[in-house]
Amino acid sequence: MTANTTSQPDITSFIERWASSGAAERANYQIFLTELCDVLNVPRPEPTRINEDENAYVFEKAVVFHHGDGTTSTGRIDLYKRGCFVLEAKQGSDQNNQPQPELVPRTRRARRGTAVRGTQSWDQAMMAARGQAEQYARALPASEGRPPFLIVVDVGHSIALYSEFSRTGGAYVPFPDSARFRIPLRDLEREEVRELLRSVWTDPLALDPTQRSARITRDIAERLARLAKSLEASGHKPERVASFLMRAIFTMFAEDVRLVPKSGFTELLESIRGQVRIFPDMVESLWRAMAEGSFSPTLRQKLLRFNGGLFESAEALPVTDEELELLIEASRADWHDVEPAIFGTLVEQALDPVERHKLGAHYTPRAYVERLVLPTVIEPLREEWAAAQAAAVTLAKAGKLDEAIVEVKRFHQHLCNVRVLDPACGTGNFLYVTLEHMKRLEGEVLTALEDFGEQQRELIEVDPHQLLGLEVNPRAAAIADLVLWIGHLQWHFRTRGNALPQEPVLKKFHNIENRDAVLAYDAVEVVTDESGEP
Repeated sequence: MTANTTSQPDITSFIERWASSGAAERANYQIFLTELCDVLNVPRPEPTRINEDENAYVFEKAVVFHHGDGTTSTGRIDLYKRGCFVLEAKQGSDQNNQPQPELVPRTRRARRGTAVRGTQSWDQAMMAARGQAEQYARALPASEGRPPFLIVVDVGHSIALYSEFSRTGGAYVPFPDSARFRIPLRDLEREEVRELLRSVWTDPLALDPTQRSARITRDIAERLARLAKSLEASGHKPERVASFLMRAIFTMFAEDVRLVPKSGFTELLESIRGQVRIFPDMVESLWRAMAEGSFSPTLRQKLLRFNGGLFESAEALPVTDEELELLIEASRADWHDVEPAIFGTLVEQALDPVERHKLGAHYTPRAYVERLVLPTVIEPLREEWAAAQAAAVTLAKAGKLDEAIVEVKRFHQHLCNVRVLDPACGTGNFLYVTLEHMKRLEGEVLTALEDFGEQQRELIEVDPHQLLGLEVNPRAAAIADLVLWIGHLQWHFRTRGNALPQEPVLKKFHNIENRDAVLAYDAVEVVTDESGEP
């Protein structure tokens, strides 16, 4: 079946027509979703067939629930597409769309929809719909596989996305994050929003951010690895090279998330072309201002105070013209959504083969990391969150809203006190993936607080002090510390919008230690034989 082509005026008409809908979702959802497919220029759902295995893209897909007592029951997915999504549809209503009592016949109750939008009841209904969609996804037979997306639609109002790209049974989480997972219907006028939903329908795995950012980050890491080798070949010690590169990398990231003026560092590097002798003085001036939170003559602006161990030394190593170009190329990349964990390739590629073998240095693919991190750390936390969330919803329904908020805050306090240790952390990708999943969970907690009407910003948050690491290689330890801070700040902006972090932006937690995880000693004494030989 070929997709239909829809012009921009048709999109506007579609939005305006459905914006006024407000009745039971059974009456509207199939028509709405069929027209939505036309708007997205994707194929419409297919007719249901007798052979259930052939129902790969249909309305009312049947699934069988197996209960603990040996009985079974059948449920039906509102819209299902194999390998792509499970969709659950609801129909909310606006205050001004509520039926007028005098116009409703006394013999028939008017349809009001799931709940009134903008109320706690609506938030709870959407939360329940997401849970229902996940139950359907888990009930699918193994032959179907788990879809990477859940979609919760409020007909005529919004489309919410939840993802689980590993498709291994993990929790579905807001996509791309808890601040942007719900798409208002009006946003369909934007081409990038339609392209996003089109991908959910046709190529959902292409939206996996770890795959996209990993490709970008790998290219950046290769350039920086060449730069590290070049600087060390010039006679600089690995520890000094590592510290210098970590400051440069963080500054590149900082300009792309607006912690320092946009493009400020890149333009500074470009202005030094042909006069690399002034590179150390110019860059050290910037880094001192970042450490102190003072006015930067190079960027002509007062900067945030970064502090922390990273900028205690503002040393910038002298570079050649070729090395400056490598820095400029790296700085021009988009660091906003860079995958911090993959910086393990930086230390891996910079090590010579003998040193790499001795340290066992190798970048561990994310899927392997999650096989350990999810069942040991994240899934137990998510079980606790599900219990806290259920308790909070029950309290809210009973009119005990303050107690519901306390219940959610109690879990958040617990989440912010969890400590995780990696005694051979390398460049920190195990710790980073753990931090990312904890920050993602924290985003859901903060969203729940907002849904319960809590306006006060939480003073505590999940941060790098909870992730502890030991590492014998100084380069790897420096990268691990940086990886956690970049990851933390990325998720800070994803869960808290444009709110700037508290100063100092970087804190010296000493959570990554450059030392042996097994042996601790005060001195080395050589044991000798009777002749004095070792």
